[in-house]
Amino acid sequence: MGGRTGDRWLGAADLGEGLGARATLVQFSTAFCAPCRATRRVLSEVAGMVPGVAHVDIDAEDHLDLVRELDIVRTPTVLVLDAGGRIVRRAAGQPRRADVIAALGAAVKGPGTGQ
Repeated sequence: MGGRTGDRWLGAADLGEGLGARATLVQFSTAFCAPCRATRRVLSEVAGMVPGVAHVDIDAEDHLDLVRELDIVRTPTVLVLDAGGRIVRRAAGQPRRADVIAALGAAVKGPGTGQ
């Protein structure tokens, strides 16, 4: 998945749902986006396999302020948040399962934790 994004955090108020205990996969989708459906399946499967990981699907059309704030220009766009809600990875387009798992590894370990 894509690179690091800087010091931006999202919380339950932004997402409309609580964060995962270890990490959160945030997907921005639109109703008629075929890759969004496949991405939803992949992220749900990965979240189900990894304890403490949540998957939040956000309808981009219903959350235009957040879409603009985060500069989401394409669906699907996936953000990987660490346990505190910091965006640690970002990718546009349909991700591969292996890339999602690798990005989760980075989110769970976090920078400078030595884990």
